[in-house]
Amino acid sequence: MNKKIYIAGPLFNQHERGYLETIAHNLEKEGFNCFLPHRDLTGVEESELKTTSMSQTTKTKIFVADLTALKASDLTVALLTGWDIDSGTSAEIGYTFANGKPIIGIDASERRFRNLFVEGMITEKVHYISDIIPAIKRKFSN
Repeated sequence: MNKKIYIAGPLFNQHERGYLETIAHNLEKEGFNCFLPHRDLTGVEESELKTTSMSQTTKTKIFVADLTALKASDLTVALLTGWDIDSGTSAEIGYTFANGKPIIGIDASERRFRNLFVEGMITEKVHYISDIIPAIKRKFSN
């Protein structure tokens, strides 16, 4: 199954980035082609990302790379943990939904009501990384 999956989620600390990397690793083991923004960003030097004042050129490169990956994806997996759904993740969910593609949200068994409009765009929600692959396969078996 050579489907392209965009992985959306907050990138504010090593824990969040590591969790997203674990999701990508598990999906890639199953043969999916994943785009993980902080890992797969091309055309931007690492030094550009570590500065406290990012240039508009760098911001534009990141936006174009993420948008290109979203357009090319068949499905988005979105990490929904935290007090509220991350604003960037919400934008990626909205873009995916507007383009008629499925979204699988992973909430890691947190019990919170978040932005119900954004959650309304999510095709299916799962609690554990191990639940993502069966959910994806259900979306593509139709």
